[in-house]
Amino acid sequence: MTLEPETPKQRLLATASRLFYNEGIHGVGVDRIVKEARITRATFYRHYASKDALVEAYLRATHAELETRVRQLTAQDDARAALDALVDFIGDNAELPGFRGCHFINAAAEYPDPASAVRVAVGEHRRWFQQTVTELAARLGHPDPAQAGQTLVLLRDGALAGAPLDDPESIRDGVKSAAARLFELPG
Repeated sequence: MTLEPETPKQRLLATASRLFYNEGIHGVGVDRIVKEARITRATFYRHYASKDALVEAYLRATHAELETRVRQLTAQDDARAALDALVDFIGDNAELPGFRGCHFINAAAEYPDPASAVRVAVGEHRRWFQQTVTELAARLGHPDPAQAGQTLVLLRDGALAGAPLDDPESIRDGVKSAAARLFELPG
């Protein structure tokens, strides 16, 4: 049983997050969010100056959840086990029921202006993930951690974009196989 968020602001963000991810950001209006969150428009605007401000909050909340989980996975002393856990996490997400791709890639597709607050939040998330996997590649002793980190980001992007279009199990297996080849290091 999932507990309902306690405050109107929490309900608003939870409702918007669900709708934005499931139906697309531009496909969901403020009226619908307000109605489903069971709040008033005044409450909406008390917490967020605009729908775009709510979208930014949705992405930042999603980032915080992902950052917590990825940090847990990569905090292991054994760098190879950390990599395997991270790659499994990426692949497993692609097989979740209702999976519709990466929250951040989806948002970027709807917000083409790189100066918008939404795209800034997307960019911050991507830079954080790039840094995280580059540091992991360095821990693994990869001769070019920056290139390996960039390749792992591209693998993740491809997996998260491709899973809703193709067989998620084969996408997961492909990511695992490609990551294993990327990190086959001379012993």
